[in-house]
Amino acid sequence: MRNKENIKNLLDDLRAASSREIHFDEEAIIAAYQEKSTDHQSLSVKILSIFGGIMACLAFLGFIFIAQIFDSQIGLTLLGVICIAGSAFISRLSKKTIMDTLSVSFFVTGFALLGFGLSKDENIIYIVFITLALCTLFLVQSYILSFISVLIINGCIIAFAADNNMYSLSYIIIALQAIATTFLFLQEAKIITKNRTFSKLYDPVRTGMVFSFLSTLAFLSLESLVPAPVVYNCISSLVIVMAILYVVMLLFKTLHITNTTHKSIIYVLTVLLLSPTLLTPTISGAILIILLSFFVNYRTGFALAIIALVYFLGKFYYDLHFTLLTKSILLFISGVIFLIIYFFTHKNLTTDEKI
Repeated sequence: MRNKENIKNLLDDLRAASSREIHFDEEAIIAAYQEKSTDHQSLSVKILSIFGGIMACLAFLGFIFIAQIFDSQIGLTLLGVICIAGSAFISRLSKKTIMDTLSVSFFVTGFALLGFGLSKDENIIYIVFITLALCTLFLVQSYILSFISVLIINGCIIAFAADNNMYSLSYIIIALQAIATTFLFLQEAKIITKNRTFSKLYDPVRTGMVFSFLSTLAFLSLESLVPAPVVYNCISSLVIVMAILYVVMLLFKTLHITNTTHKSIIYVLTVLLLSPTLLTPTISGAILIILLSFFVNYRTGFALAIIALVYFLGKFYYDLHFTLLTKSILLFISGVIFLIIYFFTHKNLTTDEKI
């Protein structure tokens, strides 16, 4: 009841603030809000559903292996298509957790069987997987299946580049992922109000892009698996740094920072802080997700990016071909820069909070 009253109060405030007469379909808005609240599941429950589906998939694949059905590639392909179609059908029957788990089980199993059935034509696998994932994304519009579809699409693109030794393409992909993720975060209002389909797909697609972006960064951090010239690192890092500077500019408005000197200091400190990361886009990529998540108050992305940043910093530190003294100096300078940023922002926030 309290949510209903809050919605009515918000609509009344919007009418009062507008110079024109505005009409809202209050009953439809309240019904949509209640439907979303009823169907809402926490991310932890969704992750458990995905994990349960994967475990069920492995058990089913083990049964098929014991039954020696793997000998027929045509049978595997047909069975894979049937499982994917079945997952789409099950996801439309009910939104309960157990149905989500069953749907994920069929979905993952279907793609696994398709992979075995098309194993002789590696590049065709990626095309088929991406096509089916896109169809699932726009036709089914289930949160978990849409999330997995985004992971499959990004994973297939990276796998295609790795299998064909197109390592330079991986860094182009990470730059495009950074741009796409930034666009999703900053254009949330326009996307969800575009139409009903985009509104349903926005949350799973955004979460999937965050997971995909951080996973791709983790893949690129494995130098033994991704041999590429340093220039590709710098290109993708520059794209990410430009995105970070743009987000920082937007944060100035949110934090009400209008002093030109303060803006210049923050820009300089940001560039100095990110300049050592030009050789690897992993650290700057995690920082980009942190800033974007902070800007839109997206806690899941913020937590994932913090964990990723700790991992990337540790790996970057141990991979440096410097002496222990040089590494200590770099850590000391970085710590000083962070402290300066903290005291600067803390002072401004304290000043703004005073009445």
